[in-house]
Amino acid sequence: MYRSHVLVCGGTGCTSSGSAQIVEKLESEIAKNGLSDEVQVVKTGCFGLCALGPIMIIYPEGTFYSMVKVDDIPEIVSEHLLKGRIVSRLVYDETVTDKGIKSLNDTAFYKKQHRVALRNCGVINPENIEEYIGTGGYEALGKVLTEMTPEEVIQTILDSGLRGRGGGGFPTGMKWKLARNIVPDADQKYVCCNADEGDPGAFMDRSVLEGDPHVVLEAMAIAGYAIGASQGYIYVRAEYPIAVKRLEIAINQAREYGLLGKDIFGTGFDFDIGLRLGAGAFVCGEETALMTSIEGNRGEPRPRPPFPAEKGLFGKPTILNNVETYANIPQIIVNGADWFASMGTEKSKGTKVFALGGKIKNTGLVEIPMGTKLRTIIEEIGGGIPNGKKFKAAQTGGPSGGCIPAEHYDIEIDYDNLIAIGSMMGSGGLIVMDEDNCMVDIAKFFLAFTVDESCGKCTPCRIGTKRLYELLDKVTKGQGTLEDLDKIEDLCYYIKNNSLCGLGQTAPNPVLSTLRYFKDEYIAHVVDKTCPAGVCKDLLKYVIDKDKCKGCTLCAKQCPAGAIEGSVKNPHTIDQSKCIKCGACMEKCKFGAISKK
Repeated sequence: MYRSHVLVCGGTGCTSSGSAQIVEKLESEIAKNGLSDEVQVVKTGCFGLCALGPIMIIYPEGTFYSMVKVDDIPEIVSEHLLKGRIVSRLVYDETVTDKGIKSLNDTAFYKKQHRVALRNCGVINPENIEEYIGTGGYEALGKVLTEMTPEEVIQTILDSGLRGRGGGGFPTGMKWKLARNIVPDADQKYVCCNADEGDPGAFMDRSVLEGDPHVVLEAMAIAGYAIGASQGYIYVRAEYPIAVKRLEIAINQAREYGLLGKDIFGTGFDFDIGLRLGAGAFVCGEETALMTSIEGNRGEPRPRPPFPAEKGLFGKPTILNNVETYANIPQIIVNGADWFASMGTEKSKGTKVFALGGKIKNTGLVEIPMGTKLRTIIEEIGGGIPNGKKFKAAQTGGPSGGCIPAEHYDIEIDYDNLIAIGSMMGSGGLIVMDEDNCMVDIAKFFLAFTVDESCGKCTPCRIGTKRLYELLDKVTKGQGTLEDLDKIEDLCYYIKNNSLCGLGQTAPNPVLSTLRYFKDEYIAHVVDKTCPAGVCKDLLKYVIDKDKCKGCTLCAKQCPAGAIEGSVKNPHTIDQSKCIKCGACMEKCKFGAISKK
């Protein structure tokens, strides 16, 4: 029996900041101080508050240490673990009160969250099946196999109102029902998991796989029982090495415990899971392209119908859900459909995981009830926008989504509300932008991504997105015309209406939403030949205010292009023909004499 447990984040974010080295040093210092029999180190998944990583929590006190470095470990071990003295300089300041250390759940970041999909992330050792079982893991599978019929399972999922968390929001129970009934006498059916999360700024599924892999295995087995499948496949990108490793460990452990394989729980139900690694093609997030890739072919989408529920993987009835969708299933089975449906809004039940990124203080992973206001997510949970800047827009759904402007800052986040304003839920990436972001440049950034990721199978996507990008590039260089803006809009709708799959059909969304809410910025680029946010380099110039310039020569010394002229103690000037617009001069000027226009 250990008196203390030291939980260290072992997710990708903290690992990249050195948490593996912290664990190694911890174990060494604990042994050196003779505490190996009293203190256990547990490497967990993501705690969510990535901005403060590497993170360490010591129980039973619940002390939350943030931004821990390897050099801090000897002090933590000798002071806290050996002598019981908290190292106050490393404690997350929001947990410190006059009365001592308060619970993490009482902090602004956590108190408005409700963790369902993320319930075990940062809590258990994801490489130990017994810790998952200790939190109620595989109880749902046991209940399904011994107490429920497949039809009852499907009806429970239908009654819960769970919709797919991968982007489209299709009712999960309906998908399962179709796969069970549309070809009832199929000799083989498949259950697939889409873990090919590819949106820029999205890391929700990665965190679940790294922090709680068994929840996906359990949910897939439940789905297999519901539709009559005996084989599942998890399609995960090879760029997620920690997730892949933990999935491999989890699958092997589940097989050893008889929770995957033949005759599970002695019920005669057979179900196994295999891993298939993707090479990082964004198009393989589309269900038919994903299945084509699993089959060993180039990942290209197929025309629908027939839909996968009728003819999917290897031509057999197949269901495909993403990681977050599966992560909700065991809790729905254990707690009941009404429990899940009690959260969220009328048409969007439950919670949603978002990856907060961009211009926001608390970068990280959050799970909030559907219907939570965007303002609440950004200002209260996210800690607001740094440096006193104003909120300008938030991009949801990545390159397939759209922007939410400041006029909709109080929108309640759910599937239908976002679609109504020209955005979409997507898988859950939420990129926050402030007044320094150029919305034309943002649209061009996301479109560049889809141009690169187009599989090339259909002409509207392969050629159309490229032509659309060229028009946007023309606008950001100050070479566009008002007629070009009309061409951009027309081309957007042509691509949407004629592309084969969801990648092409949604590629114009960032362009259309920025045109809808920030048309004035497009017009400024075209008519005034200026970028109001000062981002587009071809429309930007740095100037020196002669009245403020002291002639200190620091700007000239910093200029890599030799574009700044002037003598000591006399005002300087910038040769615009030489200026490469890097901004080094403005950054170094101590007198605020340099500005960009």
